[in-house]
Amino acid sequence: MADQFTLGIEEEFQLVKQDSGELSSSAQSILDKSAPYFEEKIKPEMLQSTLEYVSDILPDLSAARKELYSARTLLSRLVREEGMALISAGTHPTALWMEQERTDKDRYIEMEEEYQDVGRSILIFGLHVHVAVQDKELAIKIMNQVRSWLPHLLALSSNSPFWNGRMTGIKSYRSVVWKRFPRSGMPDVFTSWSQFDRYVQDLVEMECIDNGKKIWWDMRPHPFFDTLEFRICDMPSTLEDTLAIAALCQALIAKLSYLNERDKAVPSLRRDYIDENKWRAMRYGLDAEVLDFEGLRRLNMRDALRETLTFVDDVVNDLGSRREIDYIRTLLDDPQGTGADRQMVIYQESSDPQKVSQFLIERTMEGVKVDDIHEGHKVLRFRSRKPVKKAN
Repeated sequence: MADQFTLGIEEEFQLVKQDSGELSSSAQSILDKSAPYFEEKIKPEMLQSTLEYVSDILPDLSAARKELYSARTLLSRLVREEGMALISAGTHPTALWMEQERTDKDRYIEMEEEYQDVGRSILIFGLHVHVAVQDKELAIKIMNQVRSWLPHLLALSSNSPFWNGRMTGIKSYRSVVWKRFPRSGMPDVFTSWSQFDRYVQDLVEMECIDNGKKIWWDMRPHPFFDTLEFRICDMPSTLEDTLAIAALCQALIAKLSYLNERDKAVPSLRRDYIDENKWRAMRYGLDAEVLDFEGLRRLNMRDALRETLTFVDDVVNDLGSRREIDYIRTLLDDPQGTGADRQMVIYQESSDPQKVSQFLIERTMEGVKVDDIHEGHKVLRFRSRKPVKKAN
């Protein structure tokens, strides 16, 4: 089953100074240094304090685990040689967007001109997960249905409680910042692929966008690949968190595909209903209360996620992701389960945002053995399969 639902994973890292944990607009030097090893798989973003890693097409979670650990190990070594470090989180504890340098590329110059401070302030970092769905009509049906679980995924990934040096009280403030962009947020229900395609073509013909890549919903059918792309998640604090979230995205798609192929209906909720739960996930993370509009009940997010894991359980073994799904169960039993929770505890105990930054550097490297790569690390290159191209 897993080879039917291949994966692509995009990780947006913060580039920081190793000693202070402060953001550094030094991406270009790292891009130049990493090019012989990663080629096009390390990408710039609009702000020079961001590095993005774009995976190969991954046949299963086992391949994802191997590639992402290897890539982070090598990238961290290259960054460390320049006195830098990586942080995996949705926002930075102290950085001010006004002090960041823009990447000098035509695309980002155009975006700055179009979006002004909305674009300049995009000092946020997300995780994107692609799951293959070959049939376009099926992809639209699944997207309509899986939107109901997007708040659950956001809560699980919540890792951005800080903005402009303040602890905001919002566990995914990245979601607040991203909401300012046009064509962002929760997608509506589409009755067919042709209706979705007509929407995209209308925007192109009216010169609102030049292609479907500028539709930045929390989830979208990718305009160039046969994938559904989950875009709602903060960058989680550890690689194990990332793999677990990717596994849940894949399992949801696989389970809904199975049900749709057997004409077993799954409700497609209204966008405004889902937005009620998204707000709760942004604000409270795993401590949110979920509104079940179909069953007319309220339950806490941890229990809602446990129900989600039960819902997908019968496809997990076939997908080979039991390890990752069990990891989520463990995380749900931890009162400090997400990166946001842990950041907030450290800040409440110390009142020192720099300690939060150092903690994030350590969490980003949890399980990653940088010292295992010696001077012969040039032999590690990532060219085995065609990568999932940048999908911003």
